[in-house]
Amino acid sequence: ELWMSLEEHQDALELIMSKYRKQMLQLLQGRKGEDAEPVLKVHQANSLDIASQIDRICEMGEVMRKAIQVDDDQFFQVQEKLAQLELENKELRELLSISKESFEVGREDLPD
Repeated sequence: ELWMSLEEHQDALELIMSKYRKQMLQLLQGRKGEDAEPVLKVHQANSLDIASQIDRICEMGEVMRKAIQVDDDQFFQVQEKLAQLELENKELRELLSISKESFEVGREDLPD
């Protein structure tokens, strides 16, 4: 989760920096006219690519979060079932022990 969060922050920072670069290029374009225009177009194309990648990463993160939630739910169900079975096993062993004791007491009471 920390790794994914770091990637998301890095992608967000890259998006912010790309917008900053775009604004700086627009300022330069005002000064230099046509010299900055090709760079600006390339930068805009890169910004769109980065934005689409950020969207895809966020979608993948959401899918992963849902998968983790499903896994956690299944794990808790298995843990609950295991606890129930352990309790049932303990109770059955106690019943078996009581049954054996009563059987042995009954045998001792019988005349030979």
